[in-house]
Amino acid sequence: MLRLRPSATAQHHNMKPFFSSRSRSFGYAFRGWWYVLRTQRNAWIHAIVSTAVIILSLWLELPARDLAVLLVTIALVWSAELVNTAIEAVVDLASPMQHPLAAVGKDVGAAAVLIAALASVGVGLLILGPPLWERISIWLGS
Repeated sequence: MLRLRPSATAQHHNMKPFFSSRSRSFGYAFRGWWYVLRTQRNAWIHAIVSTAVIILSLWLELPARDLAVLLVTIALVWSAELVNTAIEAVVDLASPMQHPLAAVGKDVGAAAVLIAALASVGVGLLILGPPLWERISIWLGS
């Protein structure tokens, strides 16, 4: 049996719902990120530090591999913060009254953010420390 390929117009028509749903998905994701920025004080710390690290990395002219490691580390911290905020919202919805298990869920989520943040400090010091110290030493004439 001979099968005919759909026309280019039919293929284009089939892609419209795909792109439309992707666009909505990005909208939901950015709405969630904006919610975190609006409601979580630590998110602003993450935003400032993330921006500073990227600017410092570019100023130090780090190799692409080092920049990639820093970007993945930044993404890890942001992901932990976003998941923690989602956990807090769901726990608040499911358990409006205080409950020991609700506290455990929130504490564990916060611990995930803490671990990611501490690891990011270590990564940042290891990657940014030596070239930054070199630049500072040059300025100080050492």
